[in-house]
Amino acid sequence: MIYKFLTLLGSLGMFLFGMKIMSESLQKLSGERLRAIMHAMTNNRFSGLTTGFTVTCMVQSSSASTVMIVSFVNAGLLTLGGAIGMILGANLGTTTTFWIVSLFGFKFSLAAISLPMIGVALPLIFMKKPKIRYTGEFLIGVSLLFLGLMYLQQAVPDVRSNPEMFEFIDGFTGHGFLSMIAFIIFGTLLTIMVQSSSVAGAITITMAFQGWIDYPSACAIILGENIGTTITANLAAISGSVNAKRAARAHLIFNLIGVVWAMALFVPLSNLTLWIIKPQIDPETMLLLQPRVELPILMATFHTIFNLINICLVIGFVHKLEALVCRLVKDAGDVNLLAPQKSPHMTYESALVPHTGELSLAEAERDVKRMGVLTRQLLLKFTDLFENGGENLAAEVLDAKRLEQESDILSFETTAYLLRCSSSGLSQTSINRITALLRVVAELEEICDCGYRLVMMAERKHRKERILPSETLGEVREFSNIILQFIEFYTSRLEGPVVATDMETAYQLEKFIDSFRKRLRKQSMSRIEASGENVKAEMLYIDILNNMESIGNHSINVLQALRHGD
Repeated sequence: MIYKFLTLLGSLGMFLFGMKIMSESLQKLSGERLRAIMHAMTNNRFSGLTTGFTVTCMVQSSSASTVMIVSFVNAGLLTLGGAIGMILGANLGTTTTFWIVSLFGFKFSLAAISLPMIGVALPLIFMKKPKIRYTGEFLIGVSLLFLGLMYLQQAVPDVRSNPEMFEFIDGFTGHGFLSMIAFIIFGTLLTIMVQSSSVAGAITITMAFQGWIDYPSACAIILGENIGTTITANLAAISGSVNAKRAARAHLIFNLIGVVWAMALFVPLSNLTLWIIKPQIDPETMLLLQPRVELPILMATFHTIFNLINICLVIGFVHKLEALVCRLVKDAGDVNLLAPQKSPHMTYESALVPHTGELSLAEAERDVKRMGVLTRQLLLKFTDLFENGGENLAAEVLDAKRLEQESDILSFETTAYLLRCSSSGLSQTSINRITALLRVVAELEEICDCGYRLVMMAERKHRKERILPSETLGEVREFSNIILQFIEFYTSRLEGPVVATDMETAYQLEKFIDSFRKRLRKQSMSRIEASGENVKAEMLYIDILNNMESIGNHSINVLQALRHGD
């Protein structure tokens, strides 16, 4: 008994591991395309539906795609309404796994397919070309998935050779609505336990194939699996923002709505599937004549029809669903801007939450761009404070301190997030991108530090009443405009490719900044030598020039890193 149980666990483990390898290799093969889809994300519910379906088909995991949707809402990349549209598409996309298992998992000798496939794939994973290597990994993942499914079929005993098992299952059938409720609960609990609707679906199809459950029971279990699959996104949203929690609740409510109407129309819905597939049925008993052959296809069709109808029913009321979850999940109230804020990223410490490095890069790039915006804000604050001063200098410095602290938090968390992404299965292109972004984050943090030091120097100038010659005001303004031009230049390149002509422009700007700083510093030293007075003001002025030149040096480093990472 223990041996059979361990064999069953091992079969599930092989199936799940094969799916993991297949999903990661698909992400590597389509990484650039996936990130392009993520960057082109729209808040239109219909295009969101298409995006959610496409991404789920690419990664073969609705759990992974819904977790990332919640994560994008949490990071501010996606509105709640757009996220609901993508969740609808993800639900439809997960039906492709059912079709793969139903069409290929029970109609062929899986060992006859899988072992030769591994033989073909093994040499490919040692090739230098990434695409060929990732294709080999994909084939091995598919092979392990099919082998796991084959062993799962063998581990689940056939009811005909285990009649006592049929008696146990039969006790839950034949009770009408109560039986349907029981099997829905079973499907929900099964999906929560294995944390994958795909694995739960494979187990359900195997049970039906081996005769454990009949067609109505299998349909009820599928409805339960649609409830259970929402737990992953809700787990991911626990540490997220209010909108992340709302997106996860929307996923749960959407699937619950579907299950409720499907329960009310269970007989017509299941008969619709029978009418479409037209299986062979015994006219007297109304039972399938070839259940082992036709049940898997019927289940995949039922799952697809259920999701299609549910999408058609809900997509016109996305705004109503959005309003409902906003009422259910209230705002946390006013936030103290000076207090440390919660991480903008989702936390993936739990083994229950899938890791999707390729998709996660879009979120990391968003925070890198936010750091670029902070560098501009700090420089503008310095320019305003240096020229205008004002009575309430403490408030201006406090606001600059808040921006600098935000940059420190973003730098630490984005670096940690990128390192977590790099631990997932990534393409070489993505690894290069992460390496570049790690350096960019470090350089942007240095620029923010320089910007904050400039603000403090401007505050000291007014507080200590350091009097500078009138011409220095125009010189600092001109120098600031040049630096600001450089900042806006690299900020515009944080998401796009950096080409050779961009680097030529950057080198010209950096060279001009160096020569401009040397000229102004030389003028300042000449004034000190000529008069011997106002030394402290001139030294403060020189410190300002040096910090502004440092920003130029870090700016060229940002563009060099981006150039090497493309």
